[in-house]
Amino acid sequence: MTLSPTFLTPLVIDVPTAYGLALATTALGPPAFCAPLGIIDFGWFDGFVTSTVIPALAAKGVNPTTFPIFFVHNVVWASPVTNLGTCCFIGYHGLTGFPTPTQTYSPLDFDATGLFGTAFSDSATASHEVGEWMNDPFTINPTPLWGHVGQQPGCQGNLEVGDPLSGTDAPRIRMSNYFTYHLQELAFFSWFFGAPSIAVNGWYSNNGTFLTDAGPPCQP
Repeated sequence: MTLSPTFLTPLVIDVPTAYGLALATTALGPPAFCAPLGIIDFGWFDGFVTSTVIPALAAKGVNPTTFPIFFVHNVVWASPVTNLGTCCFIGYHGLTGFPTPTQTYSPLDFDATGLFGTAFSDSATASHEVGEWMNDPFTINPTPLWGHVGQQPGCQGNLEVGDPLSGTDAPRIRMSNYFTYHLQELAFFSWFFGAPSIAVNGWYSNNGTFLTDAGPPCQP
Protein backbone atom coordinates (compact mmCIF):
# COMPACT_ATOMS: atom_id res chain seq x y z
CA MET A 1 0.00 0.00 0.00
CA THR A 2 1.29 3.45 -0.93
CA LEU A 3 0.03 6.64 0.66
CA SER A 4 -0.65 9.53 -1.72
CA PRO A 5 -0.41 12.60 0.53
CA THR A 6 -2.19 15.89 0.03
CA PHE A 7 -0.93 18.78 2.16
CA LEU A 8 -3.44 21.21 3.60
CA THR A 9 -2.82 24.64 5.09
CA PRO A 10 -1.08 24.34 8.48
CA LEU A 11 -3.38 24.52 11.48
CA VAL A 12 -2.69 26.73 14.47
CA ILE A 13 -4.18 25.38 17.70
CA ASP A 14 -4.25 27.67 20.73
CA VAL A 15 -3.70 25.33 23.66
CA PRO A 16 -5.06 26.65 26.99
CA THR A 17 -2.38 27.20 29.62
CA ALA A 18 -3.75 24.41 31.82
CA TYR A 19 -3.31 21.88 29.01
CA GLY A 20 0.11 22.81 27.67
CA LEU A 21 3.70 22.85 28.85
CA ALA A 22 6.85 24.15 27.14
CA LEU A 23 10.25 22.82 28.14
CA ALA A 24 13.44 24.71 27.39
CA THR A 25 16.42 22.62 26.34
CA THR A 26 17.86 22.83 29.86
CA ALA A 27 14.56 22.25 31.72
CA LEU A 28 15.48 18.73 32.81
CA GLY A 29 19.04 19.52 33.75
CA PRO A 30 22.24 18.52 31.96
CA PRO A 31 22.74 17.33 29.37
CA ALA A 32 20.59 19.77 27.41
CA PHE A 33 18.47 18.33 24.65
CA CYS A 34 18.66 19.55 21.08
CA ALA A 35 15.48 21.65 20.79
CA PRO A 36 12.66 22.92 23.02
CA LEU A 37 9.80 20.48 23.59
CA GLY A 38 6.08 21.20 23.75
CA ILE A 39 3.80 18.89 25.75
CA ILE A 40 0.01 18.88 25.36
CA ASP A 41 -2.56 17.16 27.55
CA PHE A 42 -3.65 14.08 25.61
CA GLY A 43 -7.30 14.12 26.70
CA TRP A 44 -7.79 17.77 25.84
CA PHE A 45 -6.02 17.51 22.50
CA ASP A 46 -7.76 14.35 21.33
CA GLY A 47 -11.15 15.76 22.30
CA PHE A 48 -10.39 18.98 20.43
CA VAL A 49 -9.27 17.11 17.31
CA THR A 50 -12.35 14.88 17.17
CA SER A 51 -14.93 17.52 18.10
CA THR A 52 -13.54 20.58 16.34
CA VAL A 53 -10.66 19.97 13.93
CA ILE A 54 -11.88 16.93 12.01
CA PRO A 55 -15.41 18.33 11.44
CA ALA A 56 -13.88 21.61 10.24
CA LEU A 57 -11.72 19.75 7.72
CA ALA A 58 -14.70 18.05 6.07
CA ALA A 59 -14.98 21.01 3.69
CA LYS A 60 -11.41 20.27 2.56
CA GLY A 61 -12.12 16.65 1.73
CA VAL A 62 -11.32 14.93 5.01
CA ASN A 63 -13.78 12.06 5.41
CA PRO A 64 -13.81 8.33 6.28
CA THR A 65 -12.17 7.51 2.93
CA THR A 66 -9.10 9.56 3.90
CA PHE A 67 -6.52 9.22 6.65
CA PRO A 68 -5.69 12.65 8.11
CA ILE A 69 -2.27 12.86 9.72
CA PHE A 70 -1.65 15.76 12.09
CA PHE A 71 2.08 16.26 11.79
CA VAL A 72 3.77 18.22 14.59
CA HIS A 73 7.40 19.08 15.30
CA ASN A 74 8.89 18.56 18.76
CA VAL A 75 5.46 18.32 20.34
CA VAL A 76 4.28 15.31 22.33
CA TRP A 77 1.36 14.36 24.56
CA ALA A 78 1.00 13.40 28.21
CA SER A 79 -1.84 12.42 30.51
CA PRO A 80 -2.03 14.64 32.47
CA VAL A 81 0.27 17.29 31.07
CA THR A 82 1.54 18.16 34.56
CA ASN A 83 2.93 14.67 35.21
CA LEU A 84 6.22 14.02 33.42
CA GLY A 85 6.08 10.50 34.84
CA THR A 86 3.31 9.64 32.38
CA CYS A 87 4.90 11.50 29.49
CA CYS A 88 5.12 10.96 26.61
CA PHE A 89 2.99 9.85 23.71
CA ILE A 90 5.10 10.65 20.63
CA GLY A 91 2.24 9.72 18.33
CA TYR A 92 -0.87 7.59 18.12
CA HIS A 93 -3.61 6.51 15.76
CA GLY A 94 -7.25 6.82 16.72
CA LEU A 95 -10.79 6.93 15.44
CA THR A 96 -14.00 8.80 15.96
CA GLY A 97 -17.59 8.15 14.94
CA PHE A 98 -17.44 4.39 15.57
CA PRO A 99 -19.26 2.30 14.41
CA THR A 100 -20.36 4.51 11.51
CA PRO A 101 -19.20 6.68 9.89
CA THR A 102 -15.76 5.96 11.28
CA GLN A 103 -12.99 8.49 10.76
CA THR A 104 -9.46 7.32 11.46
CA TYR A 105 -6.64 9.80 12.09
CA SER A 106 -3.14 10.03 13.51
CA PRO A 107 -1.25 12.82 15.29
CA LEU A 108 2.51 12.31 14.83
CA ASP A 109 5.60 14.04 16.18
CA PHE A 110 8.68 14.57 14.01
CA ASP A 111 11.14 14.62 16.86
CA ALA A 112 14.39 16.53 16.71
CA THR A 113 14.91 17.06 20.44
CA GLY A 114 16.97 13.91 20.90
CA LEU A 115 15.21 13.49 24.24
CA PHE A 116 13.78 10.08 23.33
CA GLY A 117 16.86 8.61 21.68
CA THR A 118 17.72 8.06 18.03
CA ALA A 119 15.28 5.17 17.71
CA PHE A 120 12.41 7.67 18.07
CA SER A 121 13.89 10.39 15.89
CA ASP A 122 12.16 12.19 13.01
CA SER A 123 10.05 9.70 10.98
CA ALA A 124 10.35 6.70 13.31
CA THR A 125 7.03 7.43 14.99
CA ALA A 126 5.32 7.89 11.63
CA SER A 127 6.54 4.48 10.45
CA HIS A 128 5.22 2.92 13.68
CA GLU A 129 1.77 4.52 13.62
CA VAL A 130 1.08 4.33 9.89
CA GLY A 131 2.05 0.66 9.92
CA GLU A 132 -0.33 0.03 12.81
CA TRP A 133 -3.13 1.98 11.13
CA MET A 134 -2.77 -0.15 8.02
CA ASN A 135 -3.04 -3.39 10.00
CA ASP A 136 -5.40 -2.34 12.78
CA PRO A 137 -7.21 0.88 11.81
CA PHE A 138 -9.97 0.52 14.42
CA THR A 139 -7.54 -0.91 17.07
CA ILE A 140 -9.75 -3.99 17.49
CA ASN A 141 -8.25 -6.59 15.13
CA PRO A 142 -7.74 -9.47 17.60
CA THR A 143 -4.64 -11.61 18.03
CA PRO A 144 -3.59 -14.23 20.58
CA LEU A 145 -2.37 -12.50 23.72
CA TRP A 146 1.26 -11.37 23.43
CA GLY A 147 3.42 -9.18 25.60
CA HIS A 148 6.45 -8.54 27.80
CA VAL A 149 8.26 -7.17 24.76
CA GLY A 150 8.79 -3.80 23.13
CA GLN A 151 6.63 -1.15 24.78
CA GLN A 152 4.23 -3.68 26.29
CA PRO A 153 5.22 -4.73 29.86
CA GLY A 154 1.99 -6.71 30.26
CA CYS A 155 -0.27 -8.47 27.76
CA GLN A 156 -1.96 -7.16 24.63
CA GLY A 157 -4.33 -8.80 22.16
CA ASN A 158 -4.53 -6.73 19.00
CA LEU A 159 -2.61 -6.40 15.73
CA GLU A 160 -0.48 -3.39 16.66
CA VAL A 161 2.56 -4.21 14.57
CA GLY A 162 4.78 -1.46 15.98
CA ASP A 163 4.36 -2.05 19.70
CA PRO A 164 6.41 -5.29 20.00
CA LEU A 165 9.43 -3.55 18.46
CA SER A 166 9.16 0.00 19.80
CA GLY A 167 12.65 1.47 19.91
CA THR A 168 14.08 -1.01 17.39
CA ASP A 169 15.60 0.67 14.35
CA ALA A 170 15.05 -0.54 10.83
CA PRO A 171 17.66 0.42 8.22
CA ARG A 172 17.85 4.19 7.94
CA ILE A 173 17.12 5.84 4.59
CA ARG A 174 19.13 8.73 3.19
CA MET A 175 17.06 10.68 0.70
CA SER A 176 17.92 13.11 -2.10
CA ASN A 177 17.45 16.02 0.32
CA TYR A 178 20.53 14.66 2.19
CA PHE A 179 18.48 13.92 5.30
CA THR A 180 18.76 10.47 6.85
CA TYR A 181 15.37 9.27 8.05
CA HIS A 182 14.86 6.84 10.92
CA LEU A 183 12.31 4.04 10.56
CA GLN A 184 11.10 1.54 13.12
CA GLU A 185 11.07 -2.19 12.52
CA LEU A 186 7.58 -3.76 12.48
CA ALA A 187 6.31 -7.21 13.39
CA PHE A 188 4.78 -9.45 10.73
CA PHE A 189 1.40 -11.18 10.86
CA SER A 190 3.03 -14.55 11.58
CA TRP A 191 4.73 -13.26 14.74
CA PHE A 192 1.30 -12.74 16.28
CA PHE A 193 -0.43 -15.84 14.91
CA GLY A 194 2.33 -18.44 14.97
CA ALA A 195 4.72 -20.45 12.86
CA PRO A 196 5.42 -21.11 10.09
CA SER A 197 6.12 -17.61 8.85
CA ILE A 198 4.37 -16.68 5.61
CA ALA A 199 6.76 -13.74 5.13
CA VAL A 200 9.92 -13.18 3.13
CA ASN A 201 12.94 -15.21 4.31
CA GLY A 202 10.75 -16.92 6.90
CA TRP A 203 11.14 -13.82 9.08
CA TYR A 204 8.72 -12.59 11.72
CA SER A 205 9.57 -8.89 11.38
CA ASN A 206 10.60 -6.73 8.47
CA ASN A 207 14.30 -6.51 9.34
CA GLY A 208 14.69 -10.01 10.76
CA THR A 209 14.97 -9.13 14.45
CA PHE A 210 12.16 -11.59 15.18
CA LEU A 211 13.13 -15.01 13.84
CA THR A 212 10.49 -16.90 15.84
CA ASP A 213 6.88 -16.19 16.66
CA ALA A 214 5.52 -14.65 19.86
CA GLY A 215 5.29 -18.06 21.53
CA PRO A 216 2.52 -19.26 23.87
CA PRO A 217 -0.24 -16.80 24.75
CA CYS A 218 0.95 -14.13 27.15
CA GLN A 219 0.36 -14.63 30.84
CA PRO A 220 -0.38 -11.44 32.82
